[in-house]
Amino acid sequence: MFKNYKLYQLLFFRLILVVFCVGLSIYLFSEDLIYTGLFSGFVTFLLLTELYFFLRNAFLVFDRTIASILQNDFSADFSQHKSYHNYASLFQLYGKLKEKQHEQLSKDLIYRSILNNIETGIIILQKENESWNIFLMNDYFSKHFEVPKVSRWHYLKNQLPSLCEIIEAQDFQEMKTSLQIRVNKQDTQTFLIQTSATKTFDQEYYIILLDSIQKVVEKKEKEAWINLMKVISHELLNSLTPIRSLSQNLNELVQQESLSAEDLEDIKQSVATMHNRSNHLQEFVESYRKLAMLPSPKKEKTELSELVESCLQIMQPLFKKESIAVVNQLNFKRWITVDRNQMEQVLINLLTNSMYALEGKDQREISISAELKEKRLYLIITDTGAGIEPEIEDKIFLPFFTTRKDGAGIGLTLSKNIIEAHGGYLAFENGENRTKFTVCLLE
Repeated sequence: MFKNYKLYQLLFFRLILVVFCVGLSIYLFSEDLIYTGLFSGFVTFLLLTELYFFLRNAFLVFDRTIASILQNDFSADFSQHKSYHNYASLFQLYGKLKEKQHEQLSKDLIYRSILNNIETGIIILQKENESWNIFLMNDYFSKHFEVPKVSRWHYLKNQLPSLCEIIEAQDFQEMKTSLQIRVNKQDTQTFLIQTSATKTFDQEYYIILLDSIQKVVEKKEKEAWINLMKVISHELLNSLTPIRSLSQNLNELVQQESLSAEDLEDIKQSVATMHNRSNHLQEFVESYRKLAMLPSPKKEKTELSELVESCLQIMQPLFKKESIAVVNQLNFKRWITVDRNQMEQVLINLLTNSMYALEGKDQREISISAELKEKRLYLIITDTGAGIEPEIEDKIFLPFFTTRKDGAGIGLTLSKNIIEAHGGYLAFENGENRTKFTVCLLE
């Protein structure tokens, strides 16, 4: 407020001075002091001119600053107008908005850089009136589909009609599906498309993500192979490292001219250890061969409840020893076409897995149930164990991965492979003090 008063004071003093000079000129002319009156009138004219330019410059700076803010143009520099102390608050506002714009531009550059380095095709559409414009198209999309970075939807439709027609058919609604796109008259490629719509500050946006199915599969295969090689190398080193160390020790012993009783005992223990580790290595290789050479299912009609009851009878002695209560909730008969031996192996593997999950638990219970939904059979095995730790949830189906000291780590992997060979899938649900495995089979 003080700064505004200063402007008013300057303007007031100028007006007083102009009025004084006008009055002085009138007085001099009335006294017939012509030349002095003319000089006073000239001074009055100069004061009026100075007042005009003073007001014009003041309002011009004000107008320019407001116009720059309204037009979002912060390229102007008002530092030379710092003498306009009455506009200090306006210049401060301009500076703050300029800093905000630079900060936003920096963020936009970072976001665009991130999006341009993602190996997923990304398009963001912005709705204007009733039409869509392309707000952003990342580099991967432009290069992979060999389309320029156009700004209008109909331009993109001319380049990729198969993609745009599917999106228009869905009326720009959210979807997740696969589609085939021919790129530059080459072979048709399959892509996974995911779209989402969002609205912010009365502005509608439509986000399109495109992933090559082949790329997704290759990535998953690569991750699976890396994890598998980690496990295999770990198992091999666990056996080969002690064998190598013991063989070096034995080589040193046999180089001696005579052997003491203690040396002979060392040799016996070393040979026994090497034999045990060799057996373990052989069992490991046999387990891998069993996984890699799983025979095709020899399917035959089998009654489900009888199959489950047969597996429970096999496991009953172990359940009794561990004081585990088994609740068979299967209350209907259903004929399924499966390889009986392989399905028995799956059920026994899952029941054994549940049994070990109940170690150290006060409540030890395993329940078995089944459901029929949409021509699919769901066989559910639930235990009251500790559940699967979140950090290993993505590893439980990995070959040779196990948390048990005496486990081979192939039970769940083998079970999963068998179910998939039957055209179904094996899934699990991890809950608090509960783990549920579901076997899904087509009827």
